[in-house]
Amino acid sequence: MDARIVDHPEFRLVGHAARVRLVHQGINPYIQRHITALPTQEHLRLKALGNTEPSGLLAVSDDLHPDYAEGSELTYLHGVAVSPDTPIPDGLDIIEVPAGKWVVIRTTGPHPQTLQKAWATAAAAWFPFNPWRLRPGPEIVAVREAMNDLSTATCELWLPVEPA
Repeated sequence: MDARIVDHPEFRLVGHAARVRLVHQGINPYIQRHITALPTQEHLRLKALGNTEPSGLLAVSDDLHPDYAEGSELTYLHGVAVSPDTPIPDGLDIIEVPAGKWVVIRTTGPHPQTLQKAWATAAAAWFPFNPWRLRPGPEIVAVREAMNDLSTATCELWLPVEPA
């Protein structure tokens, strides 16, 4: 597993949020509907606003059920990361993220299957053998490279962690 620990200063996640249901395997139709409902120019406006890591358009999951139960609700934000002093245009949702450590897991392969398998592997094989545990905070997916249809992608999964 390609994982690294990052110490990141505080930042904000800004974009368009919706309450959706958690889907463990395959494309999440609730998230897909949310993203495709946004006009193309809104994706470009968001991308131009982002100014810190993780970079690019982000898939953010927040307020997850502690057991990650299939079908439970979460807040999904399609947006970008910005520094705390960045002016935010009206009409965008904001998630404040305090400074802290993150495990960043890089994946490459069929999307979203490879990403979903990496999360499962982290839970079953990485966390039990490393001195870290999840801490409260959003989980972030940054797509680094992708085929036009997103069938194959290189992603970074950012999970908030603290010493175990």
